[in-house]
Amino acid sequence: MRSIFFLSLMLFIVAPSSASTTQPILVFAGSASQPPLEEAARKFEEESGIAIILHMGGSGTMLSQIQLTGQGDLYIPGSPDYMEKAKAFGLVDNETTIIAYLIPALIVAKGNPHQITGLQDLVRQGLRVGLADPDGVCVGLYAIEILEANDLTDRVRPNLRGMVESCAKAAAMIPLNLVDVVLGWREFASWNPAAMEAVLLNPEELPRLAYIPSAVLKHAKNRRGAEAFITFLNSSEGQAIFRKWGYLTDESAARKFAPQAGIGGLYQRPEEW
Repeated sequence: MRSIFFLSLMLFIVAPSSASTTQPILVFAGSASQPPLEEAARKFEEESGIAIILHMGGSGTMLSQIQLTGQGDLYIPGSPDYMEKAKAFGLVDNETTIIAYLIPALIVAKGNPHQITGLQDLVRQGLRVGLADPDGVCVGLYAIEILEANDLTDRVRPNLRGMVESCAKAAAMIPLNLVDVVLGWREFASWNPAAMEAVLLNPEELPRLAYIPSAVLKHAKNRRGAEAFITFLNSSEGQAIFRKWGYLTDESAARKFAPQAGIGGLYQRPEEW
């Protein structure tokens, strides 16, 4: 099956196009997908011979870099919010592909030393709570939405210990002992399972679930290559890589965590944040 897929892939890549497809594929991506995306990029390079150059950080920061530089072939933010912004700016094709799903959760140190059991624990006096910056990071935006939806903003705010500028830095706050808990993605725990674990939120506490979308940039220099990489990410091999890292690749599986929650869409950050 794999050989058939890559025969089809290579026939697609070498087909005539207006731009050379042997040049690297330049990807701007939110770091919510960093570990599986890095592994998938290496595998794609090995099997196709086409290099992937990954620029990763906060989804908003990556979007700003695309706007400022006019560079890039592919945009893979950490939530649909930033893809909607990219569409509004006229930067991406309207056709987007979902790669995987993300579930908001509380990330704590292995063994849960502070015995955190749910969202209400974030108001506990002296507890150090970490967030990502909601102005440029997808998981920070979801965290603020959750706090607002559950009327916890004012009670949790005194416990906040800084807001970092990417999902990768948010996940790193737990192993570095910078905070006691991070309101992040469930999937963070699978990045370093020896150091972290996830505490799931009650389904009714989750207003929205998220997904990782992908779209080719309108100014892409290697459109065929970008489309081929998206095809690989959604192939059985690419999806298996994401599942290996603890990501959900089926919407029905994601919805089990919060059956009544919305999925996708756009959340406007309150001005006070």
